[in-house]
Amino acid sequence: MEQESTVTVHPTVAPLSYLLGTWRGQGEGGFPSINSFNYGEELHFSHSSTKPVISYSQKTWKLDSGAPMHAETGFWRPKPDGSIEVVIAQSTGLLELQKGTFDGQDKLVRLSSQLVANASKVKEITRVFKLVNGELSYEVQMATHLTNLQSHLKAVLKKL
Repeated sequence: MEQESTVTVHPTVAPLSYLLGTWRGQGEGGFPSINSFNYGEELHFSHSSTKPVISYSQKTWKLDSGAPMHAETGFWRPKPDGSIEVVIAQSTGLLELQKGTFDGQDKLVRLSSQLVANASKVKEITRVFKLVNGELSYEVQMATHLTNLQSHLKAVLKKL
């Protein structure tokens, strides 16, 4: 039987503590303006018990060669009322300010962009994260000046 380590978590972060750690898996992407693709991915969520914030980092790679594809980093700031603010800086230079909600019982996070900066084409991004049967799945939807909001990325990750 696996023994869980006891980690002190800030009370505001506690409902999202299931995210803490490293997750790895595979995803698929596509959009009308690009060819469909598959990728490997790793997400890392960490936390200092003295602050109500989660540090976030993500990296993806080509499955066939292992070559890097994309990376991003940021901070998740949950609030006691179930709202959340997320700031993400992408390796492409794009910056996202997301706001949304989280449900610790259903293990669900819904985010919608309030600002997408330094992006000539992207005007809106949404992200939904859900934990089901120990696997973290997410979907990223994106809208550009030429397209409505639609699926761009989906992945299923397992905790390492």
